Amino acid sequence: YLTMAKMTEMGFTANTLINMTEEEIDDLMKTLVEIYRMDLLLGERYGMKSAIRAEKKKLQDSLELQRLELLSEAERKRIQDDNNFAAAMTSEGTSKDLRANDALIFPESTSAEHAPMNISTCKDGITIQNHNNGNLCGAGLIGIGEHSSESDERKMDSIKQKRRRSKEAGEDGEDRPREHPFIVTEPGELARGKKNGLDYLFDLYEQCGKFLLEVQRIAKERGEKCPTKVTNQVFRHAKHTGAVYINKPKMRHYVHCYALHCLDSEQSNHLRRIYKERGENVGAWRQACYYPLVDIARENNWDIEGVFNKNEKLKIWYVPT
Repeated sequence: YLTMAKMTEMGFTANTLINMTEEEIDDLMKTLVEIYRMDLLLGERYGMKSAIRAEKKKLQDSLELQRLELLSEAERKRIQDDNNFAAAMTSEGTSKDLRANDALIFPESTSAEHAPMNISTCKDGITIQNHNNGNLCGAGLIGIGEHSSESDERKMDSIKQKRRRSKEAGEDGEDRPREHPFIVTEPGELARGKKNGLDYLFDLYEQCGKFLLEVQRIAKERGEKCPTKVTNQVFRHAKHTGAVYINKPKMRHYVHCYALHCLDSEQSNHLRRIYKERGENVGAWRQACYYPLVDIARENNWDIEGVFNKNEKLKIWYVPT
């Protein structure tokens, strides 16, 4: 209660907290501890973040529900308009239907103005086409298909598939190549088949360091501010140069595993051998890499940021939450 009262006194509201990033929330807690001398419990630190995440998810779900309701309402209106239009055209097209039937039955008796017509079936009904005058829409909308709801479902499915493909496509319009999954491998071991080993994973972090140097060099040439850590700018530069296999979610997901590899390679290699012998998946190995890092943090008075900053390879990476 005292923590929330102090945050309210500082001017923070629920809407402000929801729109803040993880780094900004960390700065807020740092301010409470260092400036206002608040004794924040560990549960409070995680509690604040989890509460903000839960509220964000609640708002996103609410917005998604409203969007789906609007889409369904628009779809109902469209179907109703189509039915009304079809009924109107059916009543108005009776005389045209008779002329069309006469033209098909007695083609030799038709004049030049009434050329023979072709009747072709389609998904939604019957289309009557005049070779001289184009389409006769009135006669063409007589028979709406019996399975219009099924055809609508097929159309919706195709639209969803197109949207899904467009989301998976890259910014340049090309599909992203599907990445091969990681498996637990021993040091120096190459993964077999369409798999990637852990040596390959750690090499991606080395490549990110090189991309950071390139971004720093370009920024200096342009007189811009140079990033000191691997940020979104570095990931964008990597993608621009063709390294589409390097992306932010994956690199942040395994950064603590790379940290253990840099800080205690013997312990990291030992875990790799054990989990390879057990036949464990990469998720179990990733979880196991946390515990040695906790011991390292305990030995350094829980200053894990200081541990990262002292290491040449780790100081360019943000400490995982």
